Amino acid sequence: MRTAICDMLGIELPLLAFSHCRDVVAAVTNAGGFGVLGAVTHTPEQLEHELAWIDEQVGGKPYGVDIIVPEKYEGQGEALSLDDLAARIPPEHHAFVDRLLREHGIDTTDRAELAGRGMNISDRIGERLLDVVFRHPVKLVANALGVPPRYMIDRARAEGVSVAALVGAKEHALRQVEAGVDILVAQGTEAGGHCGEVTTMVLVPEVVEAVKDVREVPVLAAGGIVTGRQMAAAIALGAAGAWTGSVWLTTEEAETAPYTVRKMVAATSRDTVRSRGRTGKPSRQLASAWTRAWDGPDSPGTLPLPLQSLVSEPALRHLDTLAEKGDRGAQELATYWVGQGVGLMNRVRPAKDVVYEIAEDFAEAAERLTGAIGD
Repeated sequence: MRTAICDMLGIELPLLAFSHCRDVVAAVTNAGGFGVLGAVTHTPEQLEHELAWIDEQVGGKPYGVDIIVPEKYEGQGEALSLDDLAARIPPEHHAFVDRLLREHGIDTTDRAELAGRGMNISDRIGERLLDVVFRHPVKLVANALGVPPRYMIDRARAEGVSVAALVGAKEHALRQVEAGVDILVAQGTEAGGHCGEVTTMVLVPEVVEAVKDVREVPVLAAGGIVTGRQMAAAIALGAAGAWTGSVWLTTEEAETAPYTVRKMVAATSRDTVRSRGRTGKPSRQLASAWTRAWDGPDSPGTLPLPLQSLVSEPALRHLDTLAEKGDRGAQELATYWVGQGVGLMNRVRPAKDVVYEIAEDFAEAAERLTGAIGD
């Protein structure tokens, strides 16, 4: 099992695993895949600590880091702190969250329980995070929500590090190739987190076909991929491998809140929804009373990135704690990013076992294809 992405990144399997959890990144990397640490909520100090730990665990095996610096966001070009951004949140949005929580029997009088941070997004923090990244043997830097900033591409090229960018449409892919990215992640609407409207089955060959005459760039398929047979299908469509995320959320090592894990294991592929209620941009997550409220007629409307996350994340993290304690209202509201592949994620197991099962399933799918050709 060897494709262009294996040669580019020095890996055994064309399987990339995005996770906010360092334990998942290390486990997948050690099992022959390529872990990518999601660092959008990290401070530089936190990222230094996480990457040093990963370095110790993987013993020189290649891994990557995902740093989101969107093309457009609130406060762009301004030297704003998170407190400055928080001051831009209209009072009615805080009031809406308080009312929603109270309607589900959750006490909102202790504001300390609802304090916290959302997505840490700016060119300033992006450059500081890259300073940390390039002090470690990272082999790939990924970016989503638009073309990576010029400094990310230039610094990565100088360090000999590949740059990956997530795209949800053919025209986005062409812009990324023209900007100089090294790897395209064609992410279909089935994906958890931020995603567009085109399905993976359609998007992957469309992107492969669109960029082939511009520049040779490996394309990874993303969106709903949780099995080896799906990875085989992606390669049959022209992809060089798979970029996965959701499948790691129900592993033993994952950062996912315990009650949400149980919710995912019980979910079907129809139990997710694209909603702006978490970040302000459409992102796929478990459908819940939270997503229904923000998309409902009484909603004040969502705010631009990252303001919406400053409203939602503190409350949602508090709900995770209450849900695990058995609070019924919190359990109804609890949600987390996950793709439509959740319908196939029906048990909890170690991340390395997921890698091995994907590899075995891939091999069986390849044999079926070979047999079909032979017939």
